[in-house]
Amino acid sequence: MANYYQPEIETASREQILAWQNERLVKQVQHVWDNVPYYRRKMEEKGLTPDDIQGVDDLHKLPFLSKADLRDAYPYGLKGVPLSECVRIHSTSGTTGRRVVAFYTQHDIDLWEDCCARAIVAAGGTKDDVVQVAYGYGLFTGGSGLHGGSHRVGCLTLPMSSGNTERQLQFMTDLEATILCCTPSYAAYLAESIQEAGLSDKIKLKAGIFGAEAWSEEMRRDIEKGLGIKAYDIYGLTETSGPGVAYECCEQTGMHINEDHFIAEIIDPETGEVLPEGSKGELVFTAITKEAFPLLRYRTRDICVLTRKPCSCGRTHVKMSKPMGRSDDMLIIKGVNVFPSQIETVLLEQGYPANYQLIVDRVNHSDTLEVLVEMQLNKFSDSLADIHNEEKKLIAALKTMLGIYAKVRIVSPKSITRSEGKAVRIIDKRKI
Repeated sequence: MANYYQPEIETASREQILAWQNERLVKQVQHVWDNVPYYRRKMEEKGLTPDDIQGVDDLHKLPFLSKADLRDAYPYGLKGVPLSECVRIHSTSGTTGRRVVAFYTQHDIDLWEDCCARAIVAAGGTKDDVVQVAYGYGLFTGGSGLHGGSHRVGCLTLPMSSGNTERQLQFMTDLEATILCCTPSYAAYLAESIQEAGLSDKIKLKAGIFGAEAWSEEMRRDIEKGLGIKAYDIYGLTETSGPGVAYECCEQTGMHINEDHFIAEIIDPETGEVLPEGSKGELVFTAITKEAFPLLRYRTRDICVLTRKPCSCGRTHVKMSKPMGRSDDMLIIKGVNVFPSQIETVLLEQGYPANYQLIVDRVNHSDTLEVLVEMQLNKFSDSLADIHNEEKKLIAALKTMLGIYAKVRIVSPKSITRSEGKAVRIIDKRKI
């Protein structure tokens, strides 16, 4: 297997893509109506039957699904096939409530791995590559998705999972890994560890496929410099299968959505109104080929923009921007909407590392925001005056970006806990 580029799909005309979507949406709505009583009730509440959905132009008529619905229906309420046809589950962390459990038939897994294979090829992967998968395995979708995609392409796959950094570096150097798959925060940590161990000249990596958490363009540049690679974004949700829903190509100006499997909409997060192309809003996905967990109009809470501007790579599927934040993770501080990505952008532009932490509290009935950031080794000074001046500079830059005051505390290098999985960036004491 020399390649997994699928030009008949990935460069299809807009007319062909719409034909696929119209046919598959109609079939999927009927499948959900027949097999998912929970969603059928939601359709009936709106006075809908499958006959009301004749194609993508009718998609807006269907009711939304939210994470609250998935939790209410836990564990089997949204399952679309008999349990005997399901071969696997994956699950979200459940850190903010009841877990979400997603089911998969073998067909679902095959299509999911196809999507991940497309992402690997778009990052330059071929059967000659060695793919080191340092996403977590188990219930988390990251490891399994990229593992299966790597097999589809025909790469040598290193199923490392997350953590055990010393072993990661040993296999990376001994087996000459060329593509790294993990969270961006762990990629940054690996780059730091490689430099500390003096292994930079032994690293053969050429590309990285990073997702599962928000990361800025500034963080991308830091990772690319630290690992000597080209860093590609990948997007997915457990609810819609996992990573591979969308992926970056060589242009790195957004992620191509696999429109033969997913229909994307952008809505106003407050009103639910569908917004025109190019508008910033909440991303909504409809899975049109999934059998076991066929979600229609699922609200991701991710804020982004869709564009059909022609791409130099030749792929014709719509692009989504890197998520600009989440409508549910957005912090409201003193009435101002604050996204962690805004703070990360300021810190990286000022030459500080991506490892930081935000502490939100309420003191005397007023919200407070404190930003902890590590001083770089080459900047660190024992002079309190120098540290205070640096803090003042960051306070001013953050106020320009956010419009509110944020206290900044510069801490010693390596004093903020490193993450081997998803980074814990926010501690909101108002919720404790």
